Amino acid sequence: MAPQMGRRLRKGAGTTAVAALAVAALSASQAPGVVHASSPTDQAASDVTPTPTPDAPASGNSPYYTDLPPLVSPIPPPNASVGQLPTGDLQGIPATVLDAYKKAEAALATDRPGCHLPWQLLGGIGKVESGHANGGRVDVNGTTLTPILGPVLNGAGFANIPDTDGGAYDGDKVHDRAVGPMQFIPSTWASSGRDGNGDGVKDPNNVYDAALAAGFYLCGNHRDLAVKDDLDQAILSYNQSQEYLTTVLTWFDFYRRGTHEVPDGTGSLPGRRSDQSTVKQPPVTPQAPPSKKPAPKPTPTPPAPPVKPTVPPTKPDGGGTPTPTVPRATTFEGVGAKELTAFAGGAFGGQPTARVKDASGKAMAKVSVKFEIVGDTDTRFADGAATATVATTGDGTAVAPELKAGEKTGTFTVRATVAEASLSAVEWKATVVARQADVLAGAKELTAAPGAEFADQVSVKATYKGAAAPGVAASATMIVTPAAGADPKAAPKVNDKGPYFKDAKGKPVRELTDLKTDAHGVLVLPKMYADGQTGTFLLRLTTEGGATLTVTLKVTAS
Repeated sequence: MAPQMGRRLRKGAGTTAVAALAVAALSASQAPGVVHASSPTDQAASDVTPTPTPDAPASGNSPYYTDLPPLVSPIPPPNASVGQLPTGDLQGIPATVLDAYKKAEAALATDRPGCHLPWQLLGGIGKVESGHANGGRVDVNGTTLTPILGPVLNGAGFANIPDTDGGAYDGDKVHDRAVGPMQFIPSTWASSGRDGNGDGVKDPNNVYDAALAAGFYLCGNHRDLAVKDDLDQAILSYNQSQEYLTTVLTWFDFYRRGTHEVPDGTGSLPGRRSDQSTVKQPPVTPQAPPSKKPAPKPTPTPPAPPVKPTVPPTKPDGGGTPTPTVPRATTFEGVGAKELTAFAGGAFGGQPTARVKDASGKAMAKVSVKFEIVGDTDTRFADGAATATVATTGDGTAVAPELKAGEKTGTFTVRATVAEASLSAVEWKATVVARQADVLAGAKELTAAPGAEFADQVSVKATYKGAAAPGVAASATMIVTPAAGADPKAAPKVNDKGPYFKDAKGKPVRELTDLKTDAHGVLVLPKMYADGQTGTFLLRLTTEGGATLTVTLKVTAS
Protein backbone atom coordinates (compact mmCIF):
# COMPACT_ATOMS: atom_id res chain seq x y z
CA MET A 1 0.00 0.00 0.00
CA ALA A 2 1.10 3.57 -0.53
CA PRO A 3 2.45 5.42 2.51
CA GLN A 4 0.07 7.40 4.66
CA MET A 5 0.66 11.12 4.25
CA GLY A 6 0.00 13.83 6.77
CA ARG A 7 -1.25 17.37 6.44
CA ARG A 8 0.07 19.24 3.44
CA LEU A 9 2.39 22.22 4.20
CA ARG A 10 4.26 24.64 1.98
CA LYS A 11 7.68 23.53 0.84
CA GLY A 12 10.74 24.90 2.56
CA ALA A 13 12.27 28.06 1.18
CA GLY A 14 15.42 26.25 0.09
CA THR A 15 13.60 23.74 -2.07
CA THR A 16 11.47 26.45 -3.62
CA ALA A 17 14.51 28.55 -4.41
CA VAL A 18 16.23 25.69 -6.22
CA ALA A 19 13.08 24.98 -8.20
CA ALA A 20 12.73 28.63 -9.10
CA LEU A 21 16.28 28.67 -10.47
CA ALA A 22 15.53 25.55 -12.50
CA VAL A 23 12.42 27.06 -14.05
CA ALA A 24 14.24 30.30 -14.73
CA ALA A 25 16.75 28.20 -16.66
CA LEU A 26 13.89 26.56 -18.51
CA SER A 27 12.48 29.93 -19.52
CA ALA A 28 15.91 31.09 -20.63
CA SER A 29 16.47 28.01 -22.75
CA GLN A 30 13.39 28.61 -24.91
CA ALA A 31 13.07 24.82 -25.15
CA PRO A 32 11.68 23.77 -28.54
CA GLY A 33 7.97 23.20 -28.65
CA VAL A 34 7.10 25.71 -25.93
CA VAL A 35 6.19 29.30 -26.80
CA HIS A 36 5.03 32.19 -24.72
CA ALA A 37 1.74 33.94 -25.33
CA SER A 38 2.15 37.58 -26.32
CA SER A 39 2.30 39.90 -23.34
CA PRO A 40 4.09 43.14 -22.45
CA THR A 41 6.61 41.27 -20.30
CA ASP A 42 7.34 37.55 -20.24
CA GLN A 43 8.24 36.27 -16.80
CA ALA A 44 9.50 32.94 -15.48
CA ALA A 45 6.86 30.64 -14.03
CA SER A 46 8.38 31.16 -10.60
CA ASP A 47 7.58 34.87 -10.77
CA VAL A 48 3.92 34.81 -11.66
CA THR A 49 1.21 32.44 -10.55
CA PRO A 50 -1.19 31.81 -13.47
CA THR A 51 -4.86 31.85 -12.62
CA PRO A 52 -5.82 28.28 -11.63
CA THR A 53 -8.23 26.44 -13.88
CA PRO A 54 -11.84 26.52 -12.67
CA ASP A 55 -12.02 22.74 -13.11
CA ALA A 56 -11.56 20.57 -10.04
CA PRO A 57 -7.90 19.50 -9.79
CA ALA A 58 -7.32 15.95 -11.02
CA SER A 59 -5.46 14.94 -7.84
CA GLY A 60 -7.63 16.80 -5.34
CA ASN A 61 -4.54 18.90 -4.49
CA SER A 62 -2.96 15.89 -2.78
CA PRO A 63 0.69 16.05 -1.69
CA TYR A 64 3.35 15.38 -4.31
CA TYR A 65 7.05 14.55 -4.43
CA THR A 66 9.25 17.65 -4.21
CA ASP A 67 12.61 16.06 -5.09
CA LEU A 68 14.32 17.97 -7.89
CA PRO A 69 16.79 16.84 -10.55
CA PRO A 70 20.33 18.22 -10.62
CA LEU A 71 20.24 21.82 -11.83
CA VAL A 72 22.04 21.99 -15.18
CA SER A 73 21.84 25.34 -16.93
CA PRO A 74 20.83 25.07 -20.58
CA ILE A 75 23.02 28.11 -21.34
CA PRO A 76 26.54 27.68 -19.94
CA PRO A 77 28.06 30.78 -18.37
CA PRO A 78 30.68 32.65 -20.41
CA ASN A 79 34.13 31.06 -20.58
CA ALA A 80 32.84 27.89 -18.95
CA SER A 81 32.99 24.40 -20.42
CA VAL A 82 29.72 22.93 -21.54
CA GLY A 83 28.22 20.91 -18.70
CA GLN A 84 27.38 17.32 -19.33
CA LEU A 85 23.88 15.98 -18.77
CA PRO A 86 23.50 14.15 -15.50
CA THR A 87 23.34 10.40 -15.76
CA GLY A 88 22.16 7.61 -13.50
CA ASP A 89 18.90 6.67 -11.88
CA LEU A 90 17.48 10.19 -11.86
CA GLN A 91 17.51 10.26 -15.63
CA GLY A 92 16.26 6.70 -16.05
CA ILE A 93 12.54 5.96 -16.39
CA PRO A 94 11.25 2.38 -15.93
CA ALA A 95 10.65 0.69 -19.29
CA THR A 96 6.90 0.07 -19.05
CA VAL A 97 6.20 3.51 -17.58
CA LEU A 98 8.27 5.22 -20.28
CA ASP A 99 6.45 3.17 -22.93
CA ALA A 100 3.10 4.29 -21.50
CA TYR A 101 4.10 7.97 -21.65
CA LYS A 102 5.22 7.64 -25.27
CA LYS A 103 2.13 5.66 -26.29
CA ALA A 104 -0.06 8.39 -24.79
CA GLU A 105 1.86 11.06 -26.70
CA ALA A 106 1.37 9.13 -29.96
CA ALA A 107 -2.36 8.69 -29.32
CA LEU A 108 -2.87 12.37 -28.51
CA ALA A 109 -0.87 13.37 -31.60
CA THR A 110 -3.63 11.81 -33.71
CA ASP A 111 -6.70 12.43 -31.56
CA ARG A 112 -5.75 15.93 -30.29
CA PRO A 113 -3.09 17.17 -32.75
CA GLY A 114 -3.64 20.80 -31.77
CA CYS A 115 -2.66 20.07 -28.17
CA HIS A 116 1.02 19.25 -28.92
CA LEU A 117 1.36 17.06 -25.83
CA PRO A 118 5.00 15.98 -25.22
CA TRP A 119 5.53 12.73 -23.34
CA GLN A 120 8.12 14.49 -21.16
CA LEU A 121 5.27 16.49 -19.57
CA LEU A 122 3.59 13.22 -18.57
CA GLY A 123 6.97 12.15 -17.28
CA GLY A 124 7.24 15.26 -15.13
CA ILE A 125 3.78 14.74 -13.65
CA GLY A 126 4.32 11.00 -13.21
CA LYS A 127 7.57 11.71 -11.38
CA VAL A 128 6.10 14.14 -8.84
CA GLU A 129 2.82 12.24 -8.39
CA SER A 130 4.12 8.71 -7.83
CA GLY A 131 7.83 8.51 -8.66
CA HIS A 132 6.92 6.78 -11.94
CA ALA A 133 4.68 4.19 -10.24
CA ASN A 134 7.08 3.70 -7.33
CA GLY A 135 10.08 3.18 -9.56
CA GLY A 136 8.22 1.06 -12.10
CA ARG A 137 6.72 -1.52 -9.77
CA VAL A 138 4.18 -2.71 -12.35
CA ASP A 139 3.26 -6.05 -13.91
CA VAL A 140 3.61 -6.99 -17.59
CA ASN A 141 0.33 -5.23 -18.39
CA GLY A 142 1.36 -1.99 -16.70
CA THR A 143 -0.77 -2.36 -13.55
CA THR A 144 0.85 -1.39 -10.25
CA LEU A 145 1.85 -4.33 -8.06
CA THR A 146 0.35 -2.58 -5.04
CA PRO A 147 -2.19 0.28 -4.99
CA ILE A 148 -0.82 3.81 -4.88
CA LEU A 149 -3.21 5.90 -2.77
CA GLY A 150 -3.14 9.51 -1.69
CA PRO A 151 -4.39 10.72 1.70
CA VAL A 152 -8.05 10.69 2.69
CA LEU A 153 -9.60 13.84 1.24
CA ASN A 154 -11.58 14.74 4.35
CA GLY A 155 -10.79 18.46 4.46
CA ALA A 156 -8.02 18.08 7.05
CA GLY A 157 -5.36 19.96 5.11
CA PHE A 158 -6.74 18.81 1.76
CA ALA A 159 -9.89 19.14 -0.26
CA ASN A 160 -13.03 17.70 1.31
CA ILE A 161 -14.38 15.24 -1.26
CA PRO A 162 -17.07 12.80 -0.07
CA ASP A 163 -16.93 9.32 -1.59
CA THR A 164 -17.96 9.14 -5.26
CA ASP A 165 -16.99 5.56 -6.22
CA GLY A 166 -18.33 3.47 -3.34
CA GLY A 167 -14.71 2.64 -2.52
CA ALA A 168 -14.28 0.79 -5.82
CA TYR A 169 -10.95 2.45 -6.66
CA ASP A 170 -9.65 3.80 -3.35
CA GLY A 171 -11.15 1.38 -0.81
CA ASP A 172 -12.76 4.27 1.09
CA LYS A 173 -16.56 4.50 1.19
CA VAL A 174 -16.58 7.75 3.16
CA HIS A 175 -14.15 10.03 1.32
CA ASP A 176 -12.25 9.94 -1.95
CA ARG A 177 -8.49 9.46 -2.29
CA ALA A 178 -6.18 10.03 -5.25
CA VAL A 179 -5.47 6.72 -6.98
CA GLY A 180 -2.78 5.20 -9.15
CA PRO A 181 0.47 6.29 -10.80
CA MET A 182 -1.03 9.57 -12.05
CA GLN A 183 -3.07 10.15 -8.85
CA PHE A 184 -6.58 10.69 -10.20
CA ILE A 185 -9.39 11.20 -7.73
CA PRO A 186 -12.28 8.78 -8.50
CA SER A 187 -14.72 11.54 -9.50
CA THR A 188 -12.27 12.84 -12.12
CA TRP A 189 -11.44 9.33 -13.31
CA ALA A 190 -15.15 8.68 -13.88
CA SER A 191 -15.20 11.37 -16.57
CA SER A 192 -11.59 11.30 -17.76
CA GLY A 193 -10.60 7.63 -17.53
CA ARG A 194 -9.25 5.96 -20.68
CA ASP A 195 -8.34 2.44 -21.80
CA GLY A 196 -4.73 2.88 -22.87
CA ASN A 197 -3.67 -0.76 -23.23
CA GLY A 198 -6.69 -1.99 -25.19
CA ASP A 199 -7.86 -4.55 -22.62
CA GLY A 200 -11.38 -3.13 -22.47
CA VAL A 201 -10.96 -1.81 -18.90
CA LYS A 202 -10.33 1.74 -17.67
CA ASP A 203 -8.14 1.23 -14.60
CA PRO A 204 -6.49 4.18 -12.79
CA ASN A 205 -3.96 1.70 -11.37
CA ASN A 206 -2.72 0.84 -14.88
CA VAL A 207 0.03 3.13 -16.13
CA TYR A 208 -1.11 2.91 -19.78
CA ASP A 209 -4.69 3.85 -18.86
CA ALA A 210 -3.58 6.55 -16.41
CA ALA A 211 -1.02 8.13 -18.78
CA LEU A 212 -3.54 8.33 -21.64
CA ALA A 213 -6.19 9.76 -19.32
CA ALA A 214 -3.71 12.34 -18.01
CA GLY A 215 -2.90 13.34 -21.58
CA PHE A 216 -6.55 13.91 -22.46
CA TYR A 217 -7.06 15.75 -19.17
CA LEU A 218 -4.12 18.10 -19.80
CA CYS A 219 -5.38 18.74 -23.35
CA GLY A 220 -8.83 19.72 -22.09
CA ASN A 221 -10.42 23.11 -22.71
CA HIS A 222 -8.78 23.21 -26.18
CA ARG A 223 -5.34 23.85 -24.68
CA ASP A 224 -2.24 24.07 -26.88
CA LEU A 225 0.62 22.95 -24.66
CA ALA A 226 3.14 24.60 -26.98
CA VAL A 227 1.80 27.89 -25.59
CA LYS A 228 3.35 28.69 -22.22
CA ASP A 229 0.15 30.02 -20.62
CA ASP A 230 -1.79 26.91 -21.70
CA LEU A 231 1.02 24.69 -20.41
CA ASP A 232 0.90 26.39 -17.01
CA GLN A 233 -2.89 26.14 -16.83
CA ALA A 234 -2.77 22.45 -17.74
CA ILE A 235 -0.32 21.65 -14.93
CA LEU A 236 -2.26 23.76 -12.44
CA SER A 237 -5.41 21.84 -13.38
CA TYR A 238 -3.70 18.83 -11.82
CA ASN A 239 -2.72 20.52 -8.56
CA GLN A 240 -3.48 24.17 -7.87
CA SER A 241 -0.12 25.04 -6.37
CA GLN A 242 2.62 27.35 -7.64
CA GLU A 243 5.25 25.08 -6.09
CA TYR A 244 3.69 22.10 -7.89
CA LEU A 245 3.86 23.98 -11.20
CA THR A 246 7.50 24.82 -10.61
CA THR A 247 8.43 21.24 -9.68
CA VAL A 248 6.69 19.68 -12.68
CA LEU A 249 8.25 22.21 -15.09
CA THR A 250 11.68 21.45 -13.68
CA TRP A 251 11.33 17.70 -14.34
CA PHE A 252 9.74 18.45 -17.72
CA ASP A 253 12.82 20.41 -18.75
CA PHE A 254 15.11 17.75 -17.29
CA TYR A 255 13.51 14.98 -19.35
CA ARG A 256 13.52 17.08 -22.49
CA ARG A 257 17.31 17.25 -22.21
CA GLY A 258 17.60 13.48 -22.30
CA THR A 259 16.58 10.32 -20.53
CA HIS A 260 16.97 6.58 -20.87
CA GLU A 261 15.08 3.42 -20.13
CA VAL A 262 15.80 1.33 -17.03
CA PRO A 263 14.29 -2.05 -16.09
CA ASP A 264 10.93 -2.02 -14.31
CA GLY A 265 11.28 -1.81 -10.54
CA THR A 266 14.70 -0.14 -10.65
CA GLY A 267 13.69 3.50 -11.06
CA SER A 268 15.00 6.19 -8.75
CA LEU A 269 12.68 6.61 -5.76
CA PRO A 270 11.97 10.15 -4.47
CA GLY A 271 11.83 10.67 -0.74
CA ARG A 272 10.32 14.10 -0.01
CA ARG A 273 6.73 15.17 -0.40
CA SER A 274 5.14 18.57 -0.15
CA ASP A 275 4.03 17.79 3.41
CA GLN A 276 7.75 17.76 4.40
CA SER A 277 7.54 14.13 5.53
CA THR A 278 10.03 11.51 4.55
CA VAL A 279 8.19 8.77 2.74
CA LYS A 280 8.80 5.10 3.23
CA GLN A 281 9.50 3.53 -0.16
CA PRO A 282 9.50 -0.05 -1.43
CA PRO A 283 12.43 -2.00 0.00
CA VAL A 284 15.70 -0.10 -0.34
CA THR A 285 18.65 -0.88 1.96
CA PRO A 286 19.55 2.33 3.82
CA GLN A 287 23.17 3.31 4.40
CA ALA A 288 24.37 3.01 7.99
CA PRO A 289 25.04 6.35 9.73
CA PRO A 290 28.68 7.31 10.43
CA SER A 291 30.12 5.70 13.54
CA LYS A 292 33.46 5.78 15.32
CA LYS A 293 33.34 2.04 15.66
CA PRO A 294 34.02 0.08 12.51
CA ALA A 295 30.82 -1.27 11.09
CA PRO A 296 30.57 -5.05 10.79
CA LYS A 297 31.13 -6.29 7.26
CA PRO A 298 27.84 -7.35 5.72
CA THR A 299 27.48 -10.76 4.21
CA PRO A 300 28.17 -10.36 0.50
CA THR A 301 25.17 -10.71 -1.73
CA PRO A 302 25.81 -12.16 -5.17
CA PRO A 303 25.17 -9.47 -7.77
CA ALA A 304 22.09 -9.84 -9.92
CA PRO A 305 22.81 -11.09 -13.42
CA PRO A 306 23.17 -8.23 -15.88
CA VAL A 307 20.12 -7.36 -17.89
CA LYS A 308 20.75 -8.12 -21.53
CA PRO A 309 19.54 -5.22 -23.65
CA THR A 310 17.14 -6.13 -26.41
CA VAL A 311 19.01 -3.91 -28.86
CA PRO A 312 22.26 -1.91 -28.77
CA PRO A 313 22.01 1.80 -28.03
CA THR A 314 22.19 4.30 -30.83
CA LYS A 315 24.80 7.02 -31.11
CA PRO A 316 24.47 9.78 -28.53
CA ASP A 317 21.93 12.42 -29.40
CA GLY A 318 22.57 16.12 -29.61
CA GLY A 319 22.53 16.39 -25.82
CA GLY A 320 25.17 13.77 -25.41
CA THR A 321 22.84 11.13 -23.91
CA PRO A 322 22.74 7.64 -25.51
CA THR A 323 19.20 6.76 -26.57
CA PRO A 324 18.37 3.04 -26.73
CA THR A 325 17.05 1.71 -30.01
CA VAL A 326 13.68 -0.02 -29.77
CA PRO A 327 12.24 -2.50 -32.24
CA ARG A 328 10.45 -0.77 -35.08
CA ALA A 329 7.23 -1.83 -36.74
CA THR A 330 7.98 -3.00 -40.28
CA THR A 331 4.85 -5.00 -41.15
CA PHE A 332 1.30 -3.72 -40.85
CA GLU A 333 -1.42 -5.96 -42.26
CA GLY A 334 -5.12 -6.63 -42.08
CA VAL A 335 -6.41 -9.80 -40.45
CA GLY A 336 -9.59 -11.59 -41.48
CA ALA A 337 -12.23 -10.39 -43.92
CA LYS A 338 -11.48 -7.29 -45.98
CA GLU A 339 -15.14 -6.45 -46.60
CA LEU A 340 -17.82 -5.78 -43.99
CA THR A 341 -21.58 -5.55 -44.45
CA ALA A 342 -24.47 -4.56 -42.23
CA PHE A 343 -28.12 -3.63 -42.53
CA ALA A 344 -28.94 0.01 -41.82
CA GLY A 345 -29.03 0.58 -38.07
CA GLY A 346 -27.52 -2.83 -37.37
CA ALA A 347 -24.16 -4.28 -36.40
CA PHE A 348 -21.50 -5.46 -38.81
CA GLY A 349 -20.66 -9.13 -38.94
CA GLY A 350 -17.03 -8.52 -38.00
CA GLN A 351 -14.61 -5.90 -36.74
CA PRO A 352 -11.58 -4.50 -38.58
CA THR A 353 -8.47 -6.18 -37.18
CA ALA A 354 -4.85 -5.30 -37.94
CA ARG A 355 -1.55 -6.87 -36.92
CA VAL A 356 1.85 -5.23 -36.33
CA LYS A 357 5.18 -7.09 -36.60
CA ASP A 358 8.82 -6.09 -36.30
CA ALA A 359 11.62 -6.81 -38.79
CA SER A 360 12.09 -10.33 -37.43
CA GLY A 361 8.43 -11.14 -37.95
CA LYS A 362 7.69 -11.05 -34.22
CA ALA A 363 4.33 -9.68 -33.12
CA MET A 364 4.58 -6.27 -31.44
CA ALA A 365 2.42 -5.46 -28.43
CA LYS A 366 1.39 -2.01 -27.17
CA VAL A 367 1.63 -0.31 -30.56
CA SER A 368 -0.97 2.42 -31.11
CA VAL A 369 -3.20 1.78 -34.12
CA LYS A 370 -5.64 4.45 -35.27
CA PHE A 371 -8.90 3.33 -36.91
CA GLU A 372 -10.80 5.93 -38.92
CA ILE A 373 -14.16 5.87 -40.75
CA VAL A 374 -13.71 7.56 -44.13
CA GLY A 375 -16.49 8.44 -46.58
CA ASP A 376 -20.04 9.73 -46.83
CA THR A 377 -21.65 7.73 -44.06
CA ASP A 378 -23.26 8.12 -40.66
CA THR A 379 -21.83 4.82 -39.45
CA ARG A 380 -19.84 5.26 -36.26
CA PHE A 381 -17.95 3.24 -33.68
CA ALA A 382 -19.97 2.11 -30.67
CA ASP A 383 -19.13 5.25 -28.65
CA GLY A 384 -20.33 7.55 -31.46
CA ALA A 385 -16.83 8.55 -32.62
CA ALA A 386 -15.49 8.39 -36.16
CA THR A 387 -11.95 7.58 -34.98
CA ALA A 388 -10.53 5.27 -32.34
CA THR A 389 -6.99 4.51 -31.19
CA VAL A 390 -6.32 0.97 -29.96
CA ALA A 391 -3.14 -0.60 -28.61
CA THR A 392 -2.04 -3.96 -30.00
CA THR A 393 -2.22 -6.95 -27.67
CA GLY A 394 0.38 -9.65 -27.08
CA ASP A 395 -0.26 -11.28 -30.46
CA GLY A 396 0.32 -7.96 -32.22
CA THR A 397 -3.31 -7.42 -33.17
CA ALA A 398 -5.51 -4.38 -32.66
CA VAL A 399 -9.26 -4.79 -33.01
CA ALA A 400 -11.38 -1.76 -33.85
CA PRO A 401 -14.34 -1.01 -31.56
CA GLU A 402 -17.66 -2.38 -32.73
CA LEU A 403 -19.11 -0.55 -35.75
CA LYS A 404 -22.75 0.53 -35.61
CA ALA A 405 -24.30 1.09 -39.04
CA GLY A 406 -26.20 4.32 -39.56
CA GLU A 407 -29.30 4.88 -41.66
CA LYS A 408 -27.41 6.05 -44.73
CA THR A 409 -26.85 3.19 -47.17
CA GLY A 410 -23.80 2.88 -49.37
CA THR A 411 -20.10 2.02 -49.25
CA PHE A 412 -17.33 3.63 -47.22
CA THR A 413 -13.86 2.78 -45.92
CA VAL A 414 -12.43 1.90 -42.52
CA ARG A 415 -8.75 2.86 -42.52
CA ALA A 416 -6.10 1.83 -40.00
CA THR A 417 -2.70 3.46 -39.57
CA VAL A 418 0.21 2.94 -37.20
CA ALA A 419 0.79 6.15 -35.28
CA GLU A 420 4.50 5.51 -34.76
CA ALA A 421 5.72 4.38 -38.16
CA SER A 422 5.50 5.38 -41.81
CA LEU A 423 3.75 2.22 -42.98
CA SER A 424 1.01 1.96 -45.58
CA ALA A 425 -2.50 2.14 -44.23
CA VAL A 426 -4.72 -0.94 -44.08
CA GLU A 427 -8.26 -0.49 -45.40
CA TRP A 428 -11.54 -2.36 -45.25
CA LYS A 429 -14.50 -1.87 -47.58
CA ALA A 430 -17.69 -1.48 -45.55
CA THR A 431 -21.21 -1.45 -46.97
CA VAL A 432 -24.50 -0.53 -45.36
CA VAL A 433 -27.51 -2.02 -47.14
CA ALA A 434 -31.17 -1.24 -46.66
CA ARG A 435 -33.12 -3.31 -44.17
CA GLN A 436 -34.79 -6.30 -45.82
CA ALA A 437 -37.67 -8.71 -45.39
CA ASP A 438 -38.04 -12.11 -47.01
CA VAL A 439 -41.62 -12.90 -45.89
CA LEU A 440 -44.86 -10.90 -45.64
CA ALA A 441 -47.82 -12.50 -43.90
CA GLY A 442 -51.07 -11.81 -42.05
CA ALA A 443 -53.39 -10.13 -44.57
CA LYS A 444 -56.91 -11.43 -45.22
CA GLU A 445 -59.45 -10.85 -48.00
CA LEU A 446 -61.40 -7.59 -47.62
CA THR A 447 -64.83 -6.61 -48.94
CA ALA A 448 -66.64 -3.31 -49.55
CA ALA A 449 -69.73 -2.01 -51.37
CA PRO A 450 -69.38 0.23 -54.44
CA GLY A 451 -68.58 3.82 -53.43
CA ALA A 452 -68.04 2.78 -49.79
CA GLU A 453 -65.06 2.54 -47.44
CA PHE A 454 -63.46 -0.81 -46.64
CA ALA A 455 -64.26 -1.62 -43.03
CA ASP A 456 -60.80 -2.91 -42.23
CA GLN A 457 -57.27 -1.76 -43.04
CA VAL A 458 -54.62 -4.05 -44.47
CA SER A 459 -52.14 -5.13 -41.78
CA VAL A 460 -49.19 -7.43 -42.46
CA LYS A 461 -45.99 -8.45 -40.67
CA ALA A 462 -42.56 -8.53 -42.31
CA THR A 463 -39.87 -10.94 -41.19
CA TYR A 464 -36.29 -11.69 -42.22
CA LYS A 465 -34.99 -15.19 -41.58
CA GLY A 466 -37.84 -15.72 -39.14
CA ALA A 467 -37.23 -12.55 -37.08
CA ALA A 468 -39.27 -9.35 -37.16
CA ALA A 469 -37.96 -6.92 -39.78
CA PRO A 470 -38.34 -3.34 -38.51
CA GLY A 471 -37.79 -0.25 -40.64
CA VAL A 472 -38.05 -2.10 -43.96
CA ALA A 473 -39.08 -0.02 -46.98
CA ALA A 474 -42.26 -1.23 -48.70
CA SER A 475 -44.76 -0.26 -51.40
CA ALA A 476 -48.46 -1.01 -52.03
CA THR A 477 -49.97 -1.05 -55.55
CA MET A 478 -53.43 -1.79 -56.94
CA ILE A 479 -52.59 -4.04 -59.89
CA VAL A 480 -54.37 -5.39 -62.93
CA THR A 481 -55.09 -9.11 -62.67
CA PRO A 482 -52.41 -10.84 -64.77
CA ALA A 483 -53.67 -12.59 -67.89
CA ALA A 484 -53.52 -16.36 -68.07
CA GLY A 485 -50.02 -17.50 -69.09
CA ALA A 486 -48.38 -14.15 -68.33
CA ASP A 487 -44.74 -14.14 -67.21
CA PRO A 488 -44.83 -14.27 -63.38
CA LYS A 489 -41.62 -12.22 -63.22
CA ALA A 490 -43.04 -9.38 -65.30
CA ALA A 491 -43.88 -6.18 -63.43
CA PRO A 492 -47.67 -5.92 -62.99
CA LYS A 493 -49.57 -2.96 -64.38
CA VAL A 494 -51.11 -0.38 -62.08
CA ASN A 495 -54.92 -0.61 -62.15
CA ASP A 496 -56.73 2.66 -62.87
CA LYS A 497 -60.09 1.31 -61.68
CA GLY A 498 -61.44 -0.20 -58.51
CA PRO A 499 -60.25 0.30 -54.88
CA TYR A 500 -57.99 3.23 -54.10
CA PHE A 501 -56.23 5.19 -51.37
CA LYS A 502 -56.46 8.94 -50.87
CA ASP A 503 -53.59 11.40 -50.99
CA ALA A 504 -53.18 14.45 -48.74
CA LYS A 505 -55.67 16.38 -50.88
CA GLY A 506 -58.27 13.60 -50.84
CA LYS A 507 -57.66 12.56 -54.44
CA PRO A 508 -57.62 8.85 -55.40
CA VAL A 509 -54.19 7.15 -55.67
CA ARG A 510 -53.61 3.49 -56.40
CA GLU A 511 -49.90 3.25 -55.64
CA LEU A 512 -48.10 4.04 -52.36
CA THR A 513 -44.33 4.20 -51.97
CA ASP A 514 -42.05 5.19 -49.08
CA LEU A 515 -43.91 2.93 -46.67
CA LYS A 516 -41.94 1.41 -43.80
CA THR A 517 -42.56 -1.34 -41.25
CA ASP A 518 -42.70 -0.30 -37.61
CA ALA A 519 -40.42 -1.36 -34.76
CA HIS A 520 -42.14 -4.76 -34.67
CA GLY A 521 -42.02 -5.35 -38.41
CA VAL A 522 -45.72 -4.53 -38.82
CA LEU A 523 -47.06 -2.53 -41.75
CA VAL A 524 -50.57 -1.04 -41.59
CA LEU A 525 -51.88 0.59 -44.79
CA PRO A 526 -54.08 3.69 -44.90
CA LYS A 527 -57.83 3.31 -45.33
CA MET A 528 -59.05 2.13 -48.72
CA TYR A 529 -62.15 3.12 -50.67
CA ALA A 530 -64.18 1.50 -53.49
CA ASP A 531 -65.27 3.39 -56.59
CA GLY A 532 -68.33 2.43 -58.65
CA GLN A 533 -66.69 -0.66 -60.17
CA THR A 534 -67.68 -4.07 -58.86
CA GLY A 535 -65.64 -7.24 -59.04
CA THR A 536 -62.44 -8.78 -57.63
CA PHE A 537 -59.29 -6.67 -57.44
CA LEU A 538 -55.71 -7.27 -56.34
CA LEU A 539 -53.43 -5.28 -54.01
CA ARG A 540 -49.72 -6.14 -54.30
CA LEU A 541 -47.33 -5.45 -51.34
CA THR A 542 -43.57 -5.51 -51.92
CA THR A 543 -40.63 -4.93 -49.54
CA GLU A 544 -36.93 -4.24 -49.83
CA GLY A 545 -35.36 -7.66 -50.03
CA GLY A 546 -38.01 -9.14 -52.33
CA ALA A 547 -40.84 -10.17 -50.00
CA THR A 548 -44.24 -9.91 -51.74
CA LEU A 549 -47.84 -10.54 -50.78
CA THR A 550 -51.05 -10.20 -52.84
CA VAL A 551 -54.28 -9.28 -51.05
CA THR A 552 -57.70 -9.92 -52.62
CA LEU A 553 -60.22 -7.05 -52.51
CA LYS A 554 -63.86 -7.61 -53.48
CA VAL A 555 -66.40 -4.93 -54.31
CA THR A 556 -69.97 -6.27 -54.38
CA ALA A 557 -73.39 -4.66 -54.44
CA SER A 558 -75.54 -5.08 -51.37
